[in-house]
Amino acid sequence: MKVTKAKTAGFCFGVNRAVDLTTNLAKSGKKVATMGPLIHNRQAVEELEKLGVITLDSLDVPEDYEVVLRSHGVEKNVCEYFENRGTITHDATCPYVKKIHHLAEKTGKKGRTLLVAGDSEHAEVKGIVSYTDGEYFIFNEPEELEKWLSVGQNKQKSCNLVAQTTYMLKKWQESVNIIKKLCTDCEIFDTICRATNERQTEAAKLAQENDLMVVIGGRHSSNTQKLVKVCEQYCPTISIETVKELSPELFINIQNVGVTAGASTPAFIIQEVLNNMSEVIREDGMSFEEMLNESYANQPKVYRGAKIKGVVTGVSANEVTVDIGTKHTGFIKASELSDDPSAKVEELVKKGDELNLIVIKPNDQEGTVELSKKRYDALEGADAVAKAAETGEVLTATIVEAVKGGLVAFVNGVRVFIPASLAAGRNESLEALVKTKQEIKIIESSRDGNRRKVIGSIRAVKDEKNNELKEKFWAEVEEGKHYTGVVKSLTRYGAFVDLGGVDGLVHMSELTWEKIKHPAEILSVGDEIDVFVKSLDRENGKISLGHKKEEDNPWAKLETEFPIGSIFTGTVASITKFGAFVKILPGVDGLVHISEISYDRVEDPNAVLKVGQEVQVKLIGVDLEAKRVSLSIKQTMEAPVKEEADAE
Repeated sequence: MKVTKAKTAGFCFGVNRAVDLTTNLAKSGKKVATMGPLIHNRQAVEELEKLGVITLDSLDVPEDYEVVLRSHGVEKNVCEYFENRGTITHDATCPYVKKIHHLAEKTGKKGRTLLVAGDSEHAEVKGIVSYTDGEYFIFNEPEELEKWLSVGQNKQKSCNLVAQTTYMLKKWQESVNIIKKLCTDCEIFDTICRATNERQTEAAKLAQENDLMVVIGGRHSSNTQKLVKVCEQYCPTISIETVKELSPELFINIQNVGVTAGASTPAFIIQEVLNNMSEVIREDGMSFEEMLNESYANQPKVYRGAKIKGVVTGVSANEVTVDIGTKHTGFIKASELSDDPSAKVEELVKKGDELNLIVIKPNDQEGTVELSKKRYDALEGADAVAKAAETGEVLTATIVEAVKGGLVAFVNGVRVFIPASLAAGRNESLEALVKTKQEIKIIESSRDGNRRKVIGSIRAVKDEKNNELKEKFWAEVEEGKHYTGVVKSLTRYGAFVDLGGVDGLVHMSELTWEKIKHPAEILSVGDEIDVFVKSLDRENGKISLGHKKEEDNPWAKLETEFPIGSIFTGTVASITKFGAFVKILPGVDGLVHISEISYDRVEDPNAVLKVGQEVQVKLIGVDLEAKRVSLSIKQTMEAPVKEEADAE
């Protein structure tokens, strides 16, 4: 019997941190009490009790005892009680749980409703909702959320969605899909612990590869019981707390066993189970493994649909022969190697290659077995896609065609349809994505009769990345900080700039010192632009940006380089009935009053000046505060001499 242990089995970071903290306190001579069981594992708690650690079931702390707050957190009022009382506390709350506490608190302050995916009776969930001052709703099943949202007034509420750190991934994805369909304003925070995510993903993979799964962990451990449910979807599963619950009879006719454990299961318990499974001795002296080998020694190992490995021993134009480790001679027809009819056998495989295969037809009389590589690949690809739909794993898709309504892509040999709304942004072309590789998430994988329906989303991956970028940006941003951004869109009042997951607005007045009527005069969508943060509105997520530089301020240049009385050349920018505006610097126009155009009387400025005409002007006045400049054309010329009238 082959036994495979999950790499992620055992203490997670948060549990390990809590146990180490408590153990070190006890060994240093401190009197230590934990607020409730430190972790949900009876054996681990018993080990701590041997060091003198006691478990409290109330707020009544014995004198001289210091309190450790457990890894899944406590309610806010408990912390406040100990603080007011002056009790020394050590916070062993998992950082991932702490993060949810902060989100809950922020949600309440914003007046939004907190939605919590989890077990309402679990200590972690009770702790989470204690940190919000506003309305909250707890649901354990996606159907409960859907029912709550079916009430008209709830659909209109502004909500924040979080999850218990050990919530099942499949349920979380279903809940997210429901929220997106029914709620008009909901911020989604995926707070399932990374370790939980990895543990459930690995458990699902092991369960698919083995005949039996053994899950080790406490009966009251939420994450352990979630592992049991994950594994049960794929193969028979045994849930145990200790090695004492194992017996050889459980493994009759079992060839491959997978072993995993909850995040609160100590390493020594896992090791005891593994040792027992390989060393248990029966009354007749036969080892446990020998007994199991005996139980299936006479059973056929090659059967229709079996997944096996084979080593290529021969290659011809029409077929490949393989050694599958039995008395049979394995062969693969050329048509069963690949879906590509033009592919040549010798280009696909060579002698010595190890292949994953599926048995099509065994023939014990002739000692042959017909095998297929392409069917194995298709099954594995379908399994990978189906698993990705449950776990939210990001896959790489090859886009092959743009069709009505979206894109056609292939992932691991499986056809995936990506609707246009989930494929590209508003200004993006679907055709531009053809023959490219894109990261996608599978949002639906189901069967409609004999056909498999698989729907993917490019935007789901981009949205997730953008959310991560947003969190990082808001954690680091400050007024005055400079960024290189990309112009995302232009409006009549300014330009929206992508700073990396977050957009900021550069008002038109902040784009340039020159006078422009529309940002499109100097910018295009896609341009890179250097900006700096002028102001922040963290509450509403708004950022005001600046682009023009103070050192380029034309008014400062005017003050230092153009003294009153100086004469220079300018360009007529516009003409009004009372005079003409002449551009003397980028962003600075001066007014030549109608009376300063000529020594002759001017009735209409248009009669003597044209827009775009270059003229010599004299600077006769500047009001920097009001941003006004007075110019004269006639004072650049000599005044005409008046003829004296004949006295007679």
